Amino acid sequence: GINAEYMGGATMVLGARRISLSPGSLASQLYGGLHEVMERQRHRYEVNKEFIPRLETAGMVFTGRDETGERMEAIELTTEQSHPFFLGVQCHPEFKSRPGYPAPPFLGLLLAALGPEALKKGLQACLSRGPVNQYKPFGGSPSC
Repeated sequence: GINAEYMGGATMVLGARRISLSPGSLASQLYGGLHEVMERQRHRYEVNKEFIPRLETAGMVFTGRDETGERMEAIELTTEQSHPFFLGVQCHPEFKSRPGYPAPPFLGLLLAALGPEALKKGLQACLSRGPVNQYKPFGGSPSC
């Protein structure tokens, strides 16, 4: 259950945070092949560690984690699981999204809405273009 004491003000995840992305994941492809990105956070939510093995056994894939590897930041269902597009993130990609230049998770949703071929071509374009500066971590080059 929810522990009201645990959910006090000290648990707020706030500000720009590094997210480690699994190589080859949908999230990594949308971010131009980056394995680490900076995204803004504002939440108190976490995946209960007790349920991670059950969720993974059921087919969910945790493809993004915080710097410590403890907090789940992105989750996917793959196309092998007969789902055309499923990407969930803890961050707030809308903070960097602009008209005509959607943040990578939103771009993926738009491409998927156009159909599987559009998503495939769009992911190839993201990888060809490479990472966008506004998502690269501060203080060093990302590993891509």
